[in-house]
Amino acid sequence: MSDDVELVLRSTRVITPGGTRAASVAVAAGKIVAVLPHDAEVPAGARLEDFGDDVLLPGLVDTHVHVNDPGRTEWEGFWTATRAAAAGGVTTILDMPLNSLPPTTTVDNLRVKQEVARAKAHVDVGFWGGALPDNVKDLAPLHDAGVYGFKCFLSPSGVDEFPELDQEQLATSLAEITGFGGLMIVHAEDPHHLDAAPVVPGPKYADFLASRPRDAENTAIGNLIAQARRLDARVHVLHLSSSDALPLIAAAKAEGVRITVESCPHYLTLTAEEVPDGASEFKCCPPIREAANQDLLWDALADGTIDCIVSDHSPSTADLKTSDFSTAWGGISSLQLGLPAIWTEARRRGRTLEDVVRWMSAAPAQLAGLAHKGAIEAGRDADFAVLAPEETFTVVPAELHHRNQVTAYAGKTLHGVVKSTWLRGRQIADHGIPTEPTGLLLERQN
Repeated sequence: MSDDVELVLRSTRVITPGGTRAASVAVAAGKIVAVLPHDAEVPAGARLEDFGDDVLLPGLVDTHVHVNDPGRTEWEGFWTATRAAAAGGVTTILDMPLNSLPPTTTVDNLRVKQEVARAKAHVDVGFWGGALPDNVKDLAPLHDAGVYGFKCFLSPSGVDEFPELDQEQLATSLAEITGFGGLMIVHAEDPHHLDAAPVVPGPKYADFLASRPRDAENTAIGNLIAQARRLDARVHVLHLSSSDALPLIAAAKAEGVRITVESCPHYLTLTAEEVPDGASEFKCCPPIREAANQDLLWDALADGTIDCIVSDHSPSTADLKTSDFSTAWGGISSLQLGLPAIWTEARRRGRTLEDVVRWMSAAPAQLAGLAHKGAIEAGRDADFAVLAPEETFTVVPAELHHRNQVTAYAGKTLHGVVKSTWLRGRQIADHGIPTEPTGLLLERQN
């Protein structure tokens, strides 16, 4: 072990790309320099942190977070969102370009957001750009300024300053982004199917579910695949909820279409059958669907049709979560709870923590091109979460760190207690309590 090692983290269960094993992880200058046998000698001057049988896993990478800062900071902000991330074992987030004012659709707007985030980040933060009908000229400059890709909507976004793309506008933006080797990430619901669906005001979840039919997702994804095939574009489907789209996606992947897919904890752990009428903390778009649909999403994770799991943390103030599903804000806050929520369901289904790490750390890092994140191996950032996977806790909203303690997981008992979180070799949360902000602002590397 090198003499410049400053920190050694030791556990009988360390999740590495080669599997889970007893190991000592050596850290110097914020980087992992070696993964060594469990009983490796600790260099003079290095500090040892021995976690016993608690699991040492790479810090999670959440590429789908709505921070809303600046402009809608009563909904969320960088200080509160990144504290929630740190408490939940998440060490890197990518901020979505909408719900903040201004949206991240020009370089100037990106700089405003970066300046706001700089002193508030408890974890590392990168940024997506936005693709709008009128900002094609801004896409290449945003790419050069370091955004990780571009988000668009194919149906109304819910905020006026971030309009959707029609199919012609999608083709134009996608061609531009493909020209400089960028990535388009897509909220894929077809507006025509949504317009044709019944909208019944009131508290019944069944009525809301009928207003966001699976065909809206299926058609939008089919159209996106066709565009990606024609342009040889790289595209990513956000927050997949419809299992009916899986055969389309699997066939496109087999054909060589450059498409990746994410789903979210709420689609994989909550079901339509359990949503109480009037409980709009469960409202999101696309919606939480039935248990049988959820089973197929898990199958698709297992076979690689779905690549990764990210939060789509989309908070609002409590007053926007009214009992009328047709008008309540659509978004679920789960940034702090994603790891235990997914682990609880994964273990029930016979999946392993290695699977969870692949879906929630390695794959999101690969999606965004974060080559220094997502694994415990030499050369990566020394980002870790320490998890007691057999321990349980009950979700108490008042103990969550995001700004508005509204959650669909209130009262649920979950497996997996995050004991501590580490960012580049520094502890940033201890038993759910974040420390001082030490996160960096990240930019895409060419």
